[in-house]
Amino acid sequence: MNDQFQLPRAHQDEESPTGKRLAILSLAAVGIVYGDIGTSPIYALRESFHHQYGIEAVEANVLGVLSLIFWALILVISVKYLGFILRADNRGEGGIIALTALVSPPGAEPQGRRRKVMGLVGLFGAALLYGDSMITPAISVLSAIEGLEVATPAFQPYVIPITIGILLGLFAFQSRGTQGVGSVFGPVTMVWFLTLATLGVAHVIGNPSVFRAMNPYHGVAFFLENGFQGFMVLGSVFLVVTGGEALYADLGHFGTRPIRLTWFGLVLPALLLNYFGQGAMVLADPSLIEQPFFSMAPGWGLIPLVIL
Repeated sequence: MNDQFQLPRAHQDEESPTGKRLAILSLAAVGIVYGDIGTSPIYALRESFHHQYGIEAVEANVLGVLSLIFWALILVISVKYLGFILRADNRGEGGIIALTALVSPPGAEPQGRRRKVMGLVGLFGAALLYGDSMITPAISVLSAIEGLEVATPAFQPYVIPITIGILLGLFAFQSRGTQGVGSVFGPVTMVWFLTLATLGVAHVIGNPSVFRAMNPYHGVAFFLENGFQGFMVLGSVFLVVTGGEALYADLGHFGTRPIRLTWFGLVLPALLLNYFGQGAMVLADPSLIEQPFFSMAPGWGLIPLVIL
């Protein structure tokens, strides 16, 4: 399988891959580009109703948070990243470091005040990226393993050790590079997104009115009703777009076409179906807000879901 996953830099190959090459690049992109944002459904909705905010899981609030989640994915990922930022490449490369390098290209005149300011802004963006890279693996893996507690409290003492072991294994595996990681995580992550969509559809069917949250009115009403506490919830809502930087950072590996194709064709529909499915389930039983993601799975599917 590794022989099929040849991932030369996009700017060294055709700008618009087609056929088999497009399929291979798209599958690898699913595993490398969207692995981070794909784990957000495990914890994002739950954290938005954390007890520290004092926001109850009533219908108006659930629709309000879902509306914020929907428009965050549309505006930040679909419009900002896929619509604009992917166009700002540096000789085919993406990422905040490559973007900052455009401020002072080789052979340019000595830096003026404006270039220095933009350089500092780029460094600040890089610092945010490093911070995200530190907290996201921990919260993603920890939230996944916490699903074992839903199956049985007997796993509670082993959550932290299992999480540490998985993180060590993941970081060790990264030494195989983009080709090695993509060949394994591409198919696995595709199964993950299909699972997200399936779980979501199973609950949305019971309450399709949850799609009312696509109306931005519910997001605005959420802020008006909850005031400053509602504004604080944005910190948790932002968890749904963590990993968006990967769309740009991995531009040099895949190019824009596979990244856009997989987002609109698989990742975005799967994420939205899952978030709306969680919302429909919570509307039916507000007590499930403690672990809405794992509560979506039938009893027999909980352990396989945690493993996946």
